[in-house]
Formats: sequence, structure tokens, C-alpha cells
Amino acid sequence: MSHQRYPSEGLKEPHSVSLKVLRLSRPSLTAQYPIQPPLAPPLTNSLPIPASLAYTPSPNGDDANPEPFILSPILTLPPSFGSAYVGETFSCTLCANNEIPDPTLPDTALSSQPGVTPQLRPPAAKKTIRDVRIEAEMKTPGSAATVKLEAIGAAAPPSPGEGTDLQPGDTLQRVVNFDLKEEGNHVLAVTISYYEATETSGRTRTFRKLYQFICKSSLIVRTKPGVLPPARSTTAKGPGGRRWVLEAQLENCGEDVVQLERVVLDLEPGLTYVDCNWEATGSAKPVLHPGEVEQTCFVLEETVVDGVGMVRSQEGRVVFGVLSIGWRGEMGNRGFLSTGKLGTRHGQG
Repeated sequence: MSHQRYPSEGLKEPHSVSLKVLRLSRPSLTAQYPIQPPLAPPLTNSLPIPASLAYTPSPNGDDANPEPFILSPILTLPPSFGSAYVGETFSCTLCANNEIPDPTLPDTALSSQPGVTPQLRPPAAKKTIRDVRIEAEMKTPGSAATVKLEAIGAAAPPSPGEGTDLQPGDTLQRVVNFDLKEEGNHVLAVTISYYEATETSGRTRTFRKLYQFICKSSLIVRTKPGVLPPARSTTAKGPGGRRWVLEAQLENCGEDVVQLERVVLDLEPGLTYVDCNWEATGSAKPVLHPGEVEQTCFVLEETVVDGVGMVRSQEGRVVFGVLSIGWRGEMGNRGFLSTGKLGTRHGQG
């Protein structure tokens, strides 16, 4: 009895174009003094070891950074993708590289050996890379569909929908941005397509790579509404409008220090509010270290026209509006967060 033989599937030919993805994020300042040992006495204040400094001390005391400050002018690049937080803008650069070696250049593997004369690469079928395109999509945890990202770059294609031709060793670079609004796993999908042409034939080739990262919560917002006595009427047509107080606690649950820039309310029609926070008092913007909490407060008042309040209850609930928070990180990176619609069932009238 004869046995049917199934030919083994050959190895796939490697692509002539490679993909490199690098997240774009701001660096951080380098600490120049070491942390005290955990078993060291609390009153011990020994001089730092010169090797632990971020600058080179000179014998005559003319140091590059003589101030005994823990942060130095030297910057540290972030490791790989790092941590992503809700409210930030995720940015990364996508690089499509033409990996076909240039046949006119000598073979570096042979030229690096001593006593060997540099030789040209062995002749191979000449390939030309044309119509290179980069497409990116983002998959968020709250949606089954993907969001197509706009890839921007310094050199735009001749017309929309057309690709770019790459010579050996050339690179096509694009940058994509995405506002992070949800916690959980995010997947960045990058698709590279190009036309690989030889002297006798040509074909379109495509490959796709996925990059997964976790988005964490950077700021926890806790709100608490309350009822205040009605405001005094400025006319004789009846009492003033209803009033409420809205308290909000902002907790930094991230790993970096942030500075709050603005906390505002986007109110529903018929409401006004008084800001009782640092902008109203002229105080400095609060700085939150990891785990610290900032208390904010707003006084809301109903607009009254001819003795009638302009706020209408929705299903037994008074809707105030949306609380928006903006902040900056240590190196100036911006963050923005908005809550859902806030309200109360007390004092709905």
C-alpha cells in the first residue's frame, strides 16, 4: 500500500523591510546622590562617594555642579515603553527600514578580518522597494472595534494614499498619537505594506505586528455633593436660587510627581459656580507626590429668573455637569482627565 507524501512547508522568506517602534516620552533628571543604607544611623551624614555623583568633582573644588541638590542636569531616558497613565497622550514613532544591503559596499564581515582584502558582496538579484506604507490602529479595552490612528511625518507622500519609495538603508518614519482615556490592556497594531520589485517580476508584501501595553490610573477623583441654604434674593420677587457644595478629592496614584494646573466645572444650563481653590485665593499651584491628596471645593448656585429656578431635575436628580482636571508631570508633560456627569438627589426641589 502506497503512502501519500506531504511535502514540508518551506521557510518563509524574510522581509526586505523591518519595523522599529519606539515610544516618545520625556526624560527625567538623574539623582546624583545615593540613598542612605537602610541600617545606617539616622544622624549619620557621610559625604557621598565620588563615583556616585552625576558629575566629576575636581581637586580644586571647581565642580561642574557644586550645589548639593539631589537632581543633576543630566537626563535619563525612559526604559522601553515605561508606564502609561489615563489622561496622557501616548505617542510613538514607527520606522520602516529598507534592509536590503547595498551591493556597491564592501562586505563588512570580510573586511573586518585582519589580512583580508575587502571584497564586494556576492551578486544577488537586485530588489527595489517601492510604495512603502505604514498604518496603525489602537485597540482599547472598552470597544470591540479598533481606532485608526493618523500617521504624521516630516515628509508627506506626493498625494494622499500613495506610498514612499526607499533606497537601500533608507527609513520611512511616522509618528502616531492617542489620548488614553481607559484603564486596562491596549494593543497597538502596526501594518507595513510595500512592493518588492526585481528585474523580472514584482510582488506586494505585507506584515503586521502587535504591541501590548497596560494603561494605569494616574489620578483618582472622589466627589461628595452637599446642600447649602438658598441664596438671598437681590430682588423682591421671591427667594434666591438653590445652592449646593461640591467637594472633590484628587489623589495621585501614579509613580511621578504632578502639579495641578486647573480644576474647572463644565456646568449644565441654569447653574453658576464659585471656585474656592488656589486660583481664587492666588495661591501656588499644588504639587502632588505619589499617594498625596488635594481637596477642592466649588459652590454651585441656581439661576433664578422672575422667581423661578432654571434647573430642572432629571429622574429625581439634579445634574451639575462635568469636572475637568489638568496637570503637568515633572518634565512638563501634560495630562487631562474628565469625569462623568456629576449631580445629587438632595435639594432637587
